[in-house]
Amino acid sequence: MAESALKLGEVGFAGDDHVLPFQVEGLDVRGRAVQLGPMLDTILGRHNYPAPVARLLAEAITLTVLLGTSLKFEGKLIVQTKGDGPVDLLVADFAAPENVRAYARFDQDALDAAIAAGATEPHELLGKGILAFTIDQGAHTQRYQGIVPLDGHTLEEIAGVYFRQSEQIPTKVRLGVAELYDRDEAGKSRHRWRAGGMVAQFLPQAPERMRQSDLPGGDGDEVGHKIQDDDTWAEAKAMVETIDADELTDPNVGTERLLYRLFHERGVRVYDPQQVFDRCSCSREKLKGVLAGLSADDIAHTADDKGEIAVTCEFCSTTYRFEAAEVLPQ
Repeated sequence: MAESALKLGEVGFAGDDHVLPFQVEGLDVRGRAVQLGPMLDTILGRHNYPAPVARLLAEAITLTVLLGTSLKFEGKLIVQTKGDGPVDLLVADFAAPENVRAYARFDQDALDAAIAAGATEPHELLGKGILAFTIDQGAHTQRYQGIVPLDGHTLEEIAGVYFRQSEQIPTKVRLGVAELYDRDEAGKSRHRWRAGGMVAQFLPQAPERMRQSDLPGGDGDEVGHKIQDDDTWAEAKAMVETIDADELTDPNVGTERLLYRLFHERGVRVYDPQQVFDRCSCSREKLKGVLAGLSADDIAHTADDKGEIAVTCEFCSTTYRFEAAEVLPQ
């Protein structure tokens, strides 16, 4: 579907689980913003993650959704952290144009110790390791992967390192996560997760204004300082930095309203919102194919006393059961 520019106020609000592309013409900035509600709550609730783990995964999902919805092809964006901390693995997977899945792996004993010690900041939970962005355009194509160290106190900061080193476009990322406690229609108390985020990129008409000094192969400090000192980008970045996490996640402050607060004096425009869904790509057929690649001995060791093999998807927690005879090599 082609995007059509709209002035703020011409259409209704996008609402939760819709990514909203935007453009600020007066600042040469384009970006995407989102608030995640029911979709995020379903993914996190399915695994009943401890709160510190859920917060980290929620940030990874938000970042992945913001970047994944910019893909112009039927492929995948996978955002993944691997570290030596209590939360040793985060994976968020976006299958264009709209499907999201994610999971986290953690060591319960190490996590309990970290919580007891008050060491629950993102960099303390992730430890030393890497953040990887993988783009997979499908069969007969080569994967692209960008990797940066977990060098920052937050996932937001670490993502900023990736953009500075890999994308060659001045970029500012904001991420926020919140737990909400309220009552449902029946008056019963309930707990919900929400998240919000924004990616703003400096895309001026003059290409020489986009160069950064810390990019590999750059032209040196003279060109680099131009971008750092560019008044337009400095203004845009300062505006984005004023956003509070509460504003990103507040259900009463919609994405359009937040964009208006930030940029209305500079002429912000929004485009058609894109909805995202909690949908896993696992299937019985795919898993059967994986099992069929095992040896007869491996299948025998995997099967239970009834001769059945149970495989549970790490993303959506769906369990598939197979008779060993179904997958034995012919």
